[in-house]
Amino acid sequence: MNHKDLDVWKKSIALVTDVYSETNCFPNEEKFGIVNQMRRAAVSIPSNIAEGCARTSDKEALRFLDIASGSLAELETQLIISQQLGYIEPQKLIDQIQTIGQMLSGLKRHLKQKADCINY
Repeated sequence: MNHKDLDVWKKSIALVTDVYSETNCFPNEEKFGIVNQMRRAAVSIPSNIAEGCARTSDKEALRFLDIASGSLAELETQLIISQQLGYIEPQKLIDQIQTIGQMLSGLKRHLKQKADCINY
């Protein structure tokens, strides 16, 4: 499976771009704080999808998709914190996160079913 063909990968790339754009308006003192953490978490999502797709087994792919899901949850938490601090109104990004999360869950479910069929 080629990661570039996956809609979830494409949407996660768009999320990275949007996170970078939205965090440009954060205060300078946050540049090496929450902005750096948010950007790293965002970049981790498509990166782990790509790495999982490059693996030779579904079990390995699932591990990297789980990491991508973890990064997605981390980013959502950081967005909520940023909202509480008054830096951002994150609803658009949170909507993207929810969509990507659903897509990742579907992809993981597909790979698990595929792996279960092979094991029988």
